[in-house]
Amino acid sequence: MTETPTWSTLTLDQTRALRESAARLAREFDGVYGAETVERFLSSSFVQVADTATIPTFLPLLAERFARQRLRALAKVEGHHDDGTPTVLFLCVHNAGRSQMALGFLTHLAGDGAVAWSGGSDPSTSINPAAIEAMRERGIDIAGEFPKPWTDEIVRAADVVVTMGCGDACPIFPGRRYEEWVVDDPAGLEVADVRPVRDEIERRVRRLLAELAVPAL
Repeated sequence: MTETPTWSTLTLDQTRALRESAARLAREFDGVYGAETVERFLSSSFVQVADTATIPTFLPLLAERFARQRLRALAKVEGHHDDGTPTVLFLCVHNAGRSQMALGFLTHLAGDGAVAWSGGSDPSTSINPAAIEAMRERGIDIAGEFPKPWTDEIVRAADVVVTMGCGDACPIFPGRRYEEWVVDDPAGLEVADVRPVRDEIERRVRRLLAELAVPAL
C-alpha cells in the first residue's frame, strides 16, 4: 500500500507548489482573510485530499482547489460575500459517480446562474471512468474533478443539499433545504448501464433549476 503523502514527505517541487498556492489564495482573499487563515485552510485541505490522492504530483493543485472552495464557502457563511447566487451541494458516498455527474450537469446547465459543489462520506481515489464517459457523451467533461469529503463550512454555505445514498453519514444543519435523490449507484457498471442513471440525474437537475428559477442553458 502506498503511504499517504504528508508535509514531511513532500518533494521540493511540491513544497514550492504549495507555497505558490498559499500566495495565490492570499491574494485572492486579501481583505477577507489573512495569510494565517489561508494557510490553515490550505494545510487542512492538503491533509483531507492526500488520503485519497493517487498521483502525489497533483496534490498541491488539488489542495489549492479544495481550499479555495472552502474559503469561498466560509466567506458566504460569515457574510463576507453573498451575491445571491444559489449554491447546490451534491453528496453521495464516494463522490465518484452520482454526485459528480450532478455537479457536471448543474454547472453546465446553469452557467453563472448557480454554483455547484460535491462531496462524499467516504471519498474514492478517482472518478468512475464509466461516469466520465457517459457525461462526455453529453458534451460535459468531469475528468478534471476529484473525489473529496465535505466540510462544515461547505454544507452551511449551501442553499440546497442533495443527498444520494449516504444515509446517516450525510450532514444535517438547520436552515438548509435537503433533498434525497434515490438514484442507482453507477459503481462497477458499464457505460451502457450508467446512461439511465445519468439521464435520471439530468432530469432531476433540470427540475431543481426550474424550482430555483435558474434558466437552463
